[in-house]
Amino acid sequence: MAGATVPCARTGQDGGLRVGVTWPQPRFLQHDQTVLDKLTGLMWTKDASPAEFPLMWQEALDYVKGMNTSEAYGFSDWRLPNRRELFSVVSHVNINPALPENHSFINVFSGYYWTSTTCARLPSQAWYVHLGGARVFKGMKHGSYMVWPVRGGQRGVLDLPRTGQQTCFNESGEVIPCADTGQDGALQRGGTWPERRYTLMRETVLDNLTGLIWARNANTTAKPVNWQLALDTIKEMNAAKAYAHGDWRLPNIREMESLTDMASHTPALPAGHPFEGVQAWYWSSTTSTYDPRYAWVLYMVDGVIGVGYKPNTDFFVWPVRGGMTDPAS
Repeated sequence: MAGATVPCARTGQDGGLRVGVTWPQPRFLQHDQTVLDKLTGLMWTKDASPAEFPLMWQEALDYVKGMNTSEAYGFSDWRLPNRRELFSVVSHVNINPALPENHSFINVFSGYYWTSTTCARLPSQAWYVHLGGARVFKGMKHGSYMVWPVRGGQRGVLDLPRTGQQTCFNESGEVIPCADTGQDGALQRGGTWPERRYTLMRETVLDNLTGLIWARNANTTAKPVNWQLALDTIKEMNAAKAYAHGDWRLPNIREMESLTDMASHTPALPAGHPFEGVQAWYWSSTTSTYDPRYAWVLYMVDGVIGVGYKPNTDFFVWPVRGGMTDPAS
């Protein structure tokens, strides 16, 4: 039965492999009205809804500017988090809210929160993250969603890479000067990408940003398959020592997300990437806690992170190995 609990051994699932950087314990350090995430070095407001009510995207950016003017909580360098920053705080183990156990936050709304990152394919839309279930979608900038300010970064166990966005847009999707906008394209917060992002190694590709090694052929099954067949395909690859290695895995959802470039779309991969056969949507090895009949998927057209029904033959397979640089789910 889809969604039933099974022993993790030899499944190839995220819950069995648990690939990624070990979280510090405790992960969060509270100081007055702020909370430091020791995994990423990001400092968040303890109150996850300081504006109290949903705001439109430009209002959200302006709200954070106002915090800096008033030196809210003793700091003047708050920002609306970019997509990768807000995604970093969610947990794929918990729901309502989708935050790690023993977090220190209050007033967490189990709904969508704005990021400062515009959708490259539809620049009148911006990305938001659902803190009830951890989905990452995009919506019209004149819509109203919650705001959770952040500051700092690059001092944690993990140095979150920047999203790749370098351009700024208004609510209509028109390109505007980046100065003083507070947008992702202006701040470009996060670890710098290596000048040479990828190294082609015949049939595999090393991502020099994450250390992950991907199959160059991004269409391993040549057609969409169901989730279990995706996992079984990886087992068969390992038995056959595909591409001379026997430690391939179906990537977890954070590994899949690490490929994305928020400056690009169709696909949402860095320009000049060496991959072949890139498809529009991919399975991950991570099950949805919200409904275990579903697994997390990445829509490569623009970077949506959603879920797919495990029995359906809707998604493709992109094997990975190595790495260990992303936080565990």
